[in-house]
Amino acid sequence: MRFLMMVRANQDTEAGVMPSDALIAAMTKYNEEMVKAGVLLDAAGLQPSANGARVRFSAGNVTVIEGPFDSRELIAGYWLIQTKSKHEALEWAKRCPAPHGEHADGVIELRRLFELDDFDPSPAIDDARRLEQQLAKKK
Repeated sequence: MRFLMMVRANQDTEAGVMPSDALIAAMTKYNEEMVKAGVLLDAAGLQPSANGARVRFSAGNVTVIEGPFDSRELIAGYWLIQTKSKHEALEWAKRCPAPHGEHADGVIELRRLFELDDFDPSPAIDDARRLEQQLAKKK
């Protein structure tokens, strides 16, 4: 099972405040533990929403909205992990260093990714499987 662990943004991450060396060291150690356990697939921090954009689709129209955005629902970083269960994924999330430092509030949201096996068989799913196999060969 693959899970996305998302760190919610806060005022500091949206202002572009870089993490402390201590937090980077703690996160690096945590990431190394996940690599050794074979669960980490990818991880990254995200730049502030002021450097991003949203593409909105509505009634056949496409609109681009430049950031910044309201920080209440934004993501500041993520880990993509693969575990045997939701319980195991939660255990990894609970071991994470406080994402904004020991003395700041922080939230990590955990969401399971859909896998192609979650869908009923269809020609579209067959095409998606072929594409997934092509992508896997490029890695």
